[in-house]
Amino acid sequence: MIKIRKSAARGAADHGWLKAKHTFSFAGYQDPDHMGFGPLRVINEDRIAGGGGFPTHPHDNMEIVTYVMSGALEHKDSMGNRGVIKAGDIQYMSAGSGVRHSEFNESATQETHLYQIWLLPNERGAEPRYAQKSLVGETRPNELNLFVSGDGREGSTEIRQDADLYTSTLDVGKSLTHRFGDGRIGWLQLARGALEVNGAQLEAGDGAAISDVGEISVKALEEAEFLLFDMAA
Repeated sequence: MIKIRKSAARGAADHGWLKAKHTFSFAGYQDPDHMGFGPLRVINEDRIAGGGGFPTHPHDNMEIVTYVMSGALEHKDSMGNRGVIKAGDIQYMSAGSGVRHSEFNESATQETHLYQIWLLPNERGAEPRYAQKSLVGETRPNELNLFVSGDGREGSTEIRQDADLYTSTLDVGKSLTHRFGDGRIGWLQLARGALEVNGAQLEAGDGAAISDVGEISVKALEEAEFLLFDMAA
């Protein structure tokens, strides 16, 4: 079964400096029918105005992946990590037993556009850890590119969950397939463009929950960029 989560149906927040869309319940947006999907707990699409950002705040027992689409984000945390996450970069933070961090738009004028993803960990109270990686020049168009996994294979960033995260850009008319193993579920999040997934059409911001489906076929109706999650049910 493929169930489409339309972009317009997502929760929304406008704080002036931050415009956010919430696929699942988050902060002031609460919907008991959309609390997550498998181990996937949060998909937030954030647009942070120049100079805006999140002051120091705590997290624990959550696997956090940030995918920056445009602009740049300055990061600081209680583990001693400091740096700038640029467009095409991914950041991974395993909050584990507890971590404090801040994120601010590095530019005073340019908007930063990103997706932030939270997954429940398969181990609670573990030592926090951090990783950052640029995907620029490392990904191939019209293919699925593994960038996060539960075992760190193929040079991907290893997380504390049985979940594989792929990114892909598809040219118009190009297609690809992905097969899910037994007991696996998937989520496809379309960041830009338009896709057809097993005959269902998705527009930018739409998501698709995938369960009891052995294989999906993805075709670009417009030039498209998307994230695909392959997870233990």
